[in-house]
Amino acid sequence: MKKIILFSLIILISHFSFSQSKSPNEFLGYELGDRFTRHHQVVDYFKHIATENENVELMKYGETYENRSLQLAFITAPKNFSKLESIRTNHLKSIGLLEGEAAKDISIVWLSYNVHGNESVSTEAAMKTLYALVDPNNTETKKWLENTIVIIDPCINPDGRERYVNWYNQYQNKPYNTNPDSKEHHEPWPGGRANHYLFDLNRDWAWSSQVETQSRLKEYNKWMPHVHVDFHEQGVNNPYYFAPAAEPYHEVITDFQREFQVAIGTNHAKYFDKNGWLYFTKEVFDLLYPSYGDTYPLYNGAIGMTYEQGGSGRAGLGITTADDDVLTLKDRIAHHYTTGISTIEMASLNADKLQEEFITYFKNARSNPKGKYKSYVVSGNNGKDKINSLKELLDRHQIKYGLSKASNSVKAYDYQSNKTRSVKISSRDIVINTNQPKSNFINALFEPQTKIVDSLTYDITAWALPYSRGLETYALSSPLVSESVSEDVKGAPPVGVEKPYAYLAKWNSTSDVSFLSYLLQHKVKVRFSQLAFSVEGKKYDAGTLIITRRGNEKLGEKFDEIVSEATQKFDRVVTGVATGLVSEGKDFGSSSVSYLKAPKIAVLSGDGVSSLGFGEVWHFFEQQIKYPITVLDTDYFGRINLDKYDVLVLPSGSYGSILKKEKLSELKKWVQSGGRIVAIDRALNTFADSDDFDLATFKDEDDKKENEKEDKEWKEKLILEDYDNLERQSLSNIITGSIFKASMDNTHPLGFGYQKSYHTLRLNSNHYTYLKDGGNVSVIKSKNDLVSGFAGVNALKNIDESLVFGVEDMGRGAVIYLADNPLFRSFWENGKLVFCNAIFMVGQ
Repeated sequence: MKKIILFSLIILISHFSFSQSKSPNEFLGYELGDRFTRHHQVVDYFKHIATENENVELMKYGETYENRSLQLAFITAPKNFSKLESIRTNHLKSIGLLEGEAAKDISIVWLSYNVHGNESVSTEAAMKTLYALVDPNNTETKKWLENTIVIIDPCINPDGRERYVNWYNQYQNKPYNTNPDSKEHHEPWPGGRANHYLFDLNRDWAWSSQVETQSRLKEYNKWMPHVHVDFHEQGVNNPYYFAPAAEPYHEVITDFQREFQVAIGTNHAKYFDKNGWLYFTKEVFDLLYPSYGDTYPLYNGAIGMTYEQGGSGRAGLGITTADDDVLTLKDRIAHHYTTGISTIEMASLNADKLQEEFITYFKNARSNPKGKYKSYVVSGNNGKDKINSLKELLDRHQIKYGLSKASNSVKAYDYQSNKTRSVKISSRDIVINTNQPKSNFINALFEPQTKIVDSLTYDITAWALPYSRGLETYALSSPLVSESVSEDVKGAPPVGVEKPYAYLAKWNSTSDVSFLSYLLQHKVKVRFSQLAFSVEGKKYDAGTLIITRRGNEKLGEKFDEIVSEATQKFDRVVTGVATGLVSEGKDFGSSSVSYLKAPKIAVLSGDGVSSLGFGEVWHFFEQQIKYPITVLDTDYFGRINLDKYDVLVLPSGSYGSILKKEKLSELKKWVQSGGRIVAIDRALNTFADSDDFDLATFKDEDDKKENEKEDKEWKEKLILEDYDNLERQSLSNIITGSIFKASMDNTHPLGFGYQKSYHTLRLNSNHYTYLKDGGNVSVIKSKNDLVSGFAGVNALKNIDESLVFGVEDMGRGAVIYLADNPLFRSFWENGKLVFCNAIFMVGQ
């Protein structure tokens, strides 16, 4: 009798516990879709559900740059929840990421919401989805959780979302106005899409430059889900988009990954058909670029998918669409909720198959990796900084590497010469064999030429790490024997004589720039050599930092202390020399050794400026080299006295309304008086073909006539083309993020620290001619210098003799033209020193 009473009491308590889980509407005090929920309220709701349900765990996995918390919720059946950690480790053992034998267990579904802050419906849908998984009356979800773990990230990008929500709450009409002309549908610069530093987090998965991505990847690689969904929004007039994705698919994507996308899409369609909702598949959103929230999981074995709801930053709480329907936030929530639940359902119904295929995927990766190349060798000649930076990236993705045990010649593909030749392998080289769990992702990151089955793509088409990081690398058709890499000893003090005449430090990496930044901010005066030299038996390249005792007397004993602190903090090899008399080159008192004045830097932001371009510059200064800048806004730029600044950085953008002819003339006078302008990417259009500047666009008359003839023939051809083929025909005129091998004048201050060639990422078909009276520091000489990626046939015809980086000297100042963005998404590591040279070296 007592046992019966006790059992009944347990059931009653259990039921009572469940009944305390409030729906979002009950907890928030308003109906989902009536307003946008602030981030702290979302966190509070997730905490409430985790507190009231013993089978829900909420963990904080990081913080944003603005100190908002990043959260993950784990939900599964109670029987699974009690052994959550053993399920996780068993899962990783089954795919070879942990040592030990294991069998299949249950499926893991990861749902990521609101990677773009102003695609704001996602987080609202996340709360509704979470409640459906704990709702005591929802018998279906309970059944699915028996063999499935669901991981929910309610907001990948809290900083961007709060920027949007705060703006919308401030300017929306009450009641909301569905007229698209209303201010509440016109988000101001920079918008809420990006994170604090205005990076697109959906394009940062592989490169992981942002703190949100870095924190998320630690957890993602601990769980390695079978299914991952990234919830997005698109233009307000678009119907809902879900899998299967559009071509091109990267070649490493398996048949099963393709087939399961179709299966999930079919299940979604069933629910959308029932509700009469419009949708589309197999269009626009391809699976090539490896750094998306759908492709990164795909290249790591999962079923990775993007779901796109119409809406985004324009939709607000409701908007009238082009077909005179009203799209509300409640509609958008319903659609995202439906695909989220449908995904969980399909993962549960196919749990065994998902696990079998996942295990097979990684088994094949280890024993029979795809691709022509079975090993990538990164030469130890690249230097410690580049090697350590690469190792940090590989560690982040749990990619295994080692030191070569071999020391012999092998036939390999050489990324620098773009040829297969005999190369010498040494025991200092880093070896990345592909017979490991992450082999498909490795091949995607290292492939010398991207294989593109369809040129109609959504993003850049080339990104290989050896090019983007300037790494001397070789690809081999067979694996190499390697051994583990020992940790470097860091933090050594300066070498050479004590209390030297001068300290010498190399200049060929951003770590060297961080070292310089630290010295300048501690009031240490620094010089640099414009020419190579030799002193005390050692050779030093042009650009070498020379930190003389002369000029730093005011610092007294602190001078040596500061240099020593900086040397150890940034792990630099700094040599103290007893003399300024060189055996080769110019002595330290020569005019060829320049004083490096700490520049006062202004960066332009605001309307007309690319928010992403500005964010790249902002993040680079603050987070990478930690050098102070002043951000100026285009709203008041005309009233600024530029004489207070040495350098003005113009990120990519359209400056026509900001820098008109009169303002350009003012800028020219400022430059002639000693100022320096650094113009990036589309900012060059402001100076091109101006009477005041040397920069010009391609206008060769003979070629112009030839192009006009070809354009006429092309247009006549288009008349005969079917309407649905016009978009594809237009691709012949564009370049979509392709890699070219350019020359580099490394005797010019803009080229210090580089070799004679440079791999550049060209993002558009703009063609600027060589400067007539300036320094053409880096140029693309011929269309034959295309290394990887797609470039249209017409665009390629106009690429010959194209400026990449140039310097126009004007009076005591200079304009530095960076036609290709060296800071692109912060992943083009090989370009960052060019930018630093433009800031610190040129014009000094």
